Amino acid sequence: MAGRGQVPMMQPQVIVLKEGTDTSQGVPQLLSNISACLAVCDTIRTTLGPRGMDKLIVDGQGRVTISNDGATIMKLLDVVQPAARTLVDIARAQDAEVGDGTTSVVLLAGELLKEVKEFVEEGVSSQVIIRGFRRAAELAIERIEQLAVSVDRTDAGETRALLEKCAATSMNSKLIGSQKEFFTKMVVDAVLRLDQDQLNEDMIGIKKIPGGAMQDSLLVDGVAFKKSFSYAGFEQQPKAFDAPRIVCLNVELELKAEKDNAEVRVDRVADYQAIVDAEWKIIFDKLDAIMATGANVVLSRLPIGDLATQYFADRNVFCAGRVSKDDLDRVCEATGCRTQSTTTDLTATHLGTCERFEERQIGGQRFNMFRGCPQAKTCTIVLRGGAEQFIDEVERSLHDSIMVVRRAIKSHAVVAGGGAIEMELSRYLRESARRIEEKQQLVITAVAKALEVIPRQLCENAGFDTTDFITQLRARHAQDPDRYRWYGVDIEEEAVADLFQKFVWEPALVKINAIASATEAACLVLSVDETVSSQKSQDPMAAGRPMPGGR
Repeated sequence: MAGRGQVPMMQPQVIVLKEGTDTSQGVPQLLSNISACLAVCDTIRTTLGPRGMDKLIVDGQGRVTISNDGATIMKLLDVVQPAARTLVDIARAQDAEVGDGTTSVVLLAGELLKEVKEFVEEGVSSQVIIRGFRRAAELAIERIEQLAVSVDRTDAGETRALLEKCAATSMNSKLIGSQKEFFTKMVVDAVLRLDQDQLNEDMIGIKKIPGGAMQDSLLVDGVAFKKSFSYAGFEQQPKAFDAPRIVCLNVELELKAEKDNAEVRVDRVADYQAIVDAEWKIIFDKLDAIMATGANVVLSRLPIGDLATQYFADRNVFCAGRVSKDDLDRVCEATGCRTQSTTTDLTATHLGTCERFEERQIGGQRFNMFRGCPQAKTCTIVLRGGAEQFIDEVERSLHDSIMVVRRAIKSHAVVAGGGAIEMELSRYLRESARRIEEKQQLVITAVAKALEVIPRQLCENAGFDTTDFITQLRARHAQDPDRYRWYGVDIEEEAVADLFQKFVWEPALVKINAIASATEAACLVLSVDETVSSQKSQDPMAAGRPMPGGR
């Protein structure tokens, strides 16, 4: 009774986060993240397939990029919404891992979230949906591995045909689709010239020269790089050699002492002359050591000055300084030489060779070319074209095709493209879901419907009747899964057809990686129930406040 009439004590307010921090949580937060991801998907939706449109993006510096490559567009969009940035990450991962399917993986992730948005609104636990997604992904990947067709690798002709078909399929949706026969052969030749154990795509150099037509592009069996900066005396040097002896250096062949920042005090003119003579002796010793090896092509990452240039010209030796590291590494790989950081103990064993070296004019630029390299596990693609943006897009398209061919060599298994494998997986997941008695049945059915986004979007972008095509595909795959398993959207004939017979092939790894990445991205978005955004720190001078002690 003693406490009757007393005013209850108020609980003190506990402030954990800094003032201005924004927090949002619960179902509204989850729905907001899903909506942000769908908005990103809608941006690149129209770029899918052979009839996909291009996007023109202008960045903050005014640089213009025209592309329909999913990874490039996602990178340039500069997405700031935290949840939507997961789609940017999976597009980059798909591009780095497989090279193709970047648009497909983003669309698939967005469609998975779209199909389960209704479940989230009805109060279904995110963990139930996540478990359903992961189970559906396991079933889908298992089915792809069952359906994938392995090609006999013992027959070189059959292997090359497989690689060309995979490269052509990846080019269908690109700017170079009209010239895919020309570029398909070039890409396959380039990849087959690499070390087949490592398949390092960095050993394929791509050089861009504005002007000319796409058909003027060429593949150099060896190394080609643009002529570097040269001094007086360069034009007196020979520009072609048969069976040249090549030396690669990381040595500066120039009279240049400013960088040493040294001070020398002398009392007599003779002492000064001795210092000058010593500098000249040092560089002449280096040049004499190079000539003693019998080399007639000298390359260096560091500058080769006017004195050394004239020295080599007088002795009928070609030289090039300031060669980039990538180009010099590829020259070493192709010719068998090794980059030397000193001329001390330089011998003929350190030299490389090739069948022919020449300096050749391509368009408005001059290129140094090393052909017929004995240890050639490298090559160079020289691209021509009208506009700079056009050549940049051709380079991105070839990069995707090169990555696809690499994966086809490593994986040995292919599936049909054009939405055929997605429709077969959709049918398989619907049948599998009927045998599941838990709530996951609804989630797996939603995943089955989400997989249809690929053929549906292919039809929309081509201007076909989407409903008619999707219903036809569902009926064919349900009637006889063995006979119609490879039926998809034939863009050329505007019909439903067996795309495996039409050689629309893709490495199975592209589809497996796309489904796994899209599922993980969707699970990541669904697992976030709260977002905490800290207020950005402001520069004291930004608001016009004076600095301490100012007036």
